[in-house]
This record gives sequence, structure tokens and C-alpha cells, in this order.
Amino acid sequence: MPLILVDYSSDLDFDHQGFAKELHPMITEVIDATVADCKTVFRPAAQYTVGDGGPDAGAVVLVQIKLLEGRSVERRAELTTRIAALLQRYLSVPAALAVEITELERATYRVLGRTG
Repeated sequence: MPLILVDYSSDLDFDHQGFAKELHPMITEVIDATVADCKTVFRPAAQYTVGDGGPDAGAVVLVQIKLLEGRSVERRAELTTRIAALLQRYLSVPAALAVEITELERATYRVLGRTG
């Protein structure tokens, strides 16, 4: 834990590894986790539309952070603000950006680790 999902316009010039390498330690500064606990999946979206879909509409980047329940609203809000600022540093073109933190119920979440 945490699980990080990053959906982004596939034609966007975006340093995924650099972003993740800064994101993971940032998360551990705000919540009780280690860098080794952080798992990020980058999902390029070949098809997307911003606004009216015009040529100047820009790209899309959506970051979802999934945490086990129990962190205060203030901690989650601080993390959202910091992630949004980090994301803006990694983008040099117009983009619709969103950051969302959701909590997972401990009773229904399972980590299986590596299999095989």
C-alpha cells in the first residue's frame, strides 16, 4: 500500500520514472508507508477528449492514490496538494490534471504479494 494509478494521454511527453521516483518518497513523508510499499501503474490512453476536443484542448493526466482507511482528511488533502504540484512540474504542455485520494476498507482489501 499505497496503490497509485496514473492515466495519461499517450502522446504526452511525460517522464514516468522520474515522477514515480519523486512521488514515492513524497507519499512516505505524509503518510505511514515506506517507498517499497508504493506501487505505481502508468496507463496511457490513446483516446481521450478534453473540452470540445479542439486542437488546443490539451492532454489529460489523472492520478489516483488508493490508501487503506484511517488517514485524516487533512493528511489526505496535504498529499493531494503536494502531488498536484509535483505533477505540474513534470508537464510542459497544457493538460487537464486531477489528483484523487481514496480510502480502501481494511476488512475487504487483500495484498497477495508476488505469486508464481
